[in-house]
Amino acid sequence: MSIPTKVPLSQLVTPIERPEAPVPGKVYRQIGVKLWGVGAYERESIDGAETRYSRLFAAATNDVIVNKIWARNGSVAVVPASLEGCYGSGEFPMFSPDLTKLHPRWMHWLTKTRGFWAQCDEKSRGTSGKNRIRPERFLEIEIPLPPLPEQQRLVARIEMLAEQLHEAQALRKSASEEAETLSRALIETVYKRLTSKLGTSKLAEACTTITDGDHNTPSFADIGVRFIFVGNVSSGHLHFKDTKRVSKEYFNTLRPQRLPLRGDLLYSAVGATLGVPAVVDSDEPFCFQRHIAILKPDSDRMDTRFGWYMLRSRTVFDRAWSATTGSAQPTIPLRAIRELPLPLPPLAQQRRIVVELDCLQGEVDRLRCLQTETTIALDALLPSVLSRAFAGEL
Repeated sequence: MSIPTKVPLSQLVTPIERPEAPVPGKVYRQIGVKLWGVGAYERESIDGAETRYSRLFAAATNDVIVNKIWARNGSVAVVPASLEGCYGSGEFPMFSPDLTKLHPRWMHWLTKTRGFWAQCDEKSRGTSGKNRIRPERFLEIEIPLPPLPEQQRLVARIEMLAEQLHEAQALRKSASEEAETLSRALIETVYKRLTSKLGTSKLAEACTTITDGDHNTPSFADIGVRFIFVGNVSSGHLHFKDTKRVSKEYFNTLRPQRLPLRGDLLYSAVGATLGVPAVVDSDEPFCFQRHIAILKPDSDRMDTRFGWYMLRSRTVFDRAWSATTGSAQPTIPLRAIRELPLPLPPLAQQRRIVVELDCLQGEVDRLRCLQTETTIALDALLPSVLSRAFAGEL
């Protein structure tokens, strides 16, 4: 198959305006365009009295809509039928396609390619001093354009492959989630078996310290000691991605009880990740925000990983949530964390249980890692499919 001829958009789409002066009291659905070819979406609706624009412009199905400022970052889309009648400001010029020449879904998939983004970037440079793309410059962009029947054939092929990729991703994610569910069910079974025989103790009885982070908001620095947030423990594992830094002077003012050491537990105490524990498995010094609690296990009473597993049981999780305060941002107070009920068998038995649960957790982690690797691989396949399609090789 030959490489499709490239045609400027000026021959395929026409600038279109459907202006309306905003009317106070009328609600306007708003349209936006996400970056990197993700597509158009519906933003929050507004009253006509709330907009600063003197005119709004209605979008129609199959319009090509462009974000002047962020077109260089792939903020271009084809309007789906679900967004018919939404409005955008003058910052979102729209173009009506010639349906005898351009299949809307052909254009839809083109907006998801790096080559198209690169052309938007090149046409944006230097305009208005702010890298905005002017409509006339957008129309200079050239796209591959096979005959309409061939566009239709290739679109059908692309969408079949895209659906297969989506199904493969969903299956891999489902397998990982099922393994995690099995792991949590087994933890809950162990928890209930132990509590039926031994009863429970308060978490505070198994720790030398349970406290939270410094309530003062530190000044962040370019260099210094890491400062973590609940997002760094929300997966159940400590990580240092996207951390900030605080000065060593600030770090040195913290009480020793607030300084994490290897073998301590961190516990998310706020929001959607409330009740998630993570083991400190690093020797790097760091500190943390006040919405994280630190639990320092008493080594004579509780094995760290045993505590980590028991805190993940459904019973303890539900107990934590039942003790929260606040509605907008649920928070579990320290006193409630200290009272969480845990079974405490002898240390030797705790360690045997940890070995068994670690074997299962290893399988869950392996599946999660495989799911991540597979997702990355599958995500890379769609750009390859698109590249081949627009090069006439599909």
